[in-house]
Amino acid sequence: MEWIDTHCHIDGEEFDADREAVLERARAAGVSKVFVPAIDLNTSRRIIELCRQHPGYCYPMVGLHPEEVRADWRDQLSAIKDLLPLSPITPSPITLHPSPIIAIGEVGLDFYWSREFEQEQLEAFEEQVRWSVATQLPLMIHCRKAQNEMVNILKRYARELPGGVFHCFTGNEQEARQLLQFDRFVLGVGGVLTFKKSHLPEVLPAAVPPDRLIIETDAPYMAPVPMRGQRNEPAFTRYVLQRLAEAYGVAEQEMADHTNANVARVFGVK
Repeated sequence: MEWIDTHCHIDGEEFDADREAVLERARAAGVSKVFVPAIDLNTSRRIIELCRQHPGYCYPMVGLHPEEVRADWRDQLSAIKDLLPLSPITPSPITLHPSPIIAIGEVGLDFYWSREFEQEQLEAFEEQVRWSVATQLPLMIHCRKAQNEMVNILKRYARELPGGVFHCFTGNEQEARQLLQFDRFVLGVGGVLTFKKSHLPEVLPAAVPPDRLIIETDAPYMAPVPMRGQRNEPAFTRYVLQRLAEAYGVAEQEMADHTNANVARVFGVK
């Protein structure tokens, strides 16, 4: 049985000492691919190079994370844009040497800690949404305390967007249904699903069909039970898959098949 970790910051310094061992453990656990999001220009470049070193296993995304939006955001975006294809690409993503950029991400809005750069975040997110339309690369979206603002922007481009992921979904049924109105998007589910006080085991089956879900770690963050408190890593997606299958009352293989098919549909990666 195999499945995909669709969101892992394997480029982070937390993995500098044992990155290759982490990827080997992922393979041994059943993780067939690892998708790696960027947060700014430097990580975008670093991730492309890292993924070139692991062709067919690690796949890069490029973008500017909302928490990294500062006074220099326009310069950051201008340089990141140079990493993207110049024209629409259908149906498969452009190849940079052996490593394809599969998405624009991690992008979005985050007003959880501060609204100091609220307007800049809104403008930066909309610009990267336009990139998605122009390149037909899906979006990997981070959103905290800004769902209404995010939805309002996406609605302007809904007909043209190729799709994407609402990363790290932790909301209620109403919020899930609001997001699922974007019919080419899926929800990313990670370690929070396994937490004792999580409401996701009830919310997801009630509001989200299996063909709208994918699995992720957000490693090194949010390790699932029974690894909570440790550094997260792709191999731990097995616990997310197990809990997701349990919540939907299906076999793990069936849930893995669903999520793999959803990944292929959204990202064009099989």
